[in-house]
Amino acid sequence: MKIWVDADACPVVLKDILCRAAKRTGILVTFVANQFISLPPSRHTKFIQVSRGFDVADNEIVRRVIAGDLVITGDIPLAAEVIEKGGLALNHRGEVYTANNIQEILNMRDFMDTLRSSGIQTGGPSALSQSDRQAFANELDKFLCSN
Repeated sequence: MKIWVDADACPVVLKDILCRAAKRTGILVTFVANQFISLPPSRHTKFIQVSRGFDVADNEIVRRVIAGDLVITGDIPLAAEVIEKGGLALNHRGEVYTANNIQEILNMRDFMDTLRSSGIQTGGPSALSQSDRQAFANELDKFLCSN
C-alpha cells in the first residue's frame, strides 16, 4: 500500500502532515508534480517530477496506482480514475471519494462547470480552514490504521 499525492495543488500544510505520517508509519508517500517541490529528507517520501502539460501528473499517478493505494487530490476526474483501478482518494478537506459517491460528485462538478461557462458566478472554494486540516488528518489516520 502506497500513498500518492497530486502535489501541484496540494497545500503546504497538508504536505507537512503527509511527510510526518510517512515518517511515523513507514508508509511510502510519493509526491508527483510538474514543478520541483521541497520535501524534508526521508526514506519514506519520494518526489517524481513530470513534464509540464495538462494532466501529466494525473496520468502518471493513474499509471502507477494499484488497488488499495490512496491518492491525495482535489481533482475529481483523477479521483474517479483512481477508484476505477481499486484505489481510494482523499481530498484536501478530508472528504473520501469512493465508488459509492464519486459519480454524484462528478455530476455536481460538471453541473457547476456548466453554470460557470454560461456566465454564472459560482465563487471559488473557501480557504483551507483549521477544521478542514483536522478532517484531512483524521481521515488520513483512519486509512493508515486500517492498512
